[in-house]
Amino acid sequence: MPAAQPPQSAAREAVERLYRAFSTKDVALLRQAVTPDWEYLPEPPGQQPGPDQMIPIFEDLTTALPDMRIEILDMLVQDDRVGIRAEVSGTQSGPLLGIAATKKPIRFAIHSFHELRDGLVSKTWHLEDWLSVFRQLDAVPPRVNPPV
Repeated sequence: MPAAQPPQSAAREAVERLYRAFSTKDVALLRQAVTPDWEYLPEPPGQQPGPDQMIPIFEDLTTALPDMRIEILDMLVQDDRVGIRAEVSGTQSGPLLGIAATKKPIRFAIHSFHELRDGLVSKTWHLEDWLSVFRQLDAVPPRVNPPV
């Protein structure tokens, strides 16, 4: 029997909580937003499903983009799925993907789809526009291996 579908408002709230956790780089808040077996696809190299896979990424982002902000531009809810179009902005104040700090402001698009289970995000498919980041920084990392 399929799981009950969350109301649209509950689905929106769950996904907004996820993005607040990313914006503030707060693993405790992330644990409240996702299931213990949350899948983040593609998964970061060497990580297992679950919110703790983001700890090293949040640590890197705290240094690279300490003022990072995520603005949700569009949110579409259909049953247990939520589509997001968002923009990330911040100042590259520390190393990012092997690129030394430039102090340049950056903005880039992210597109994600989320699947919910029991009012929590259970799966996230994500895509970030890293090419626009490299263009804004006028640099390409020595080895392109995005953190997420």
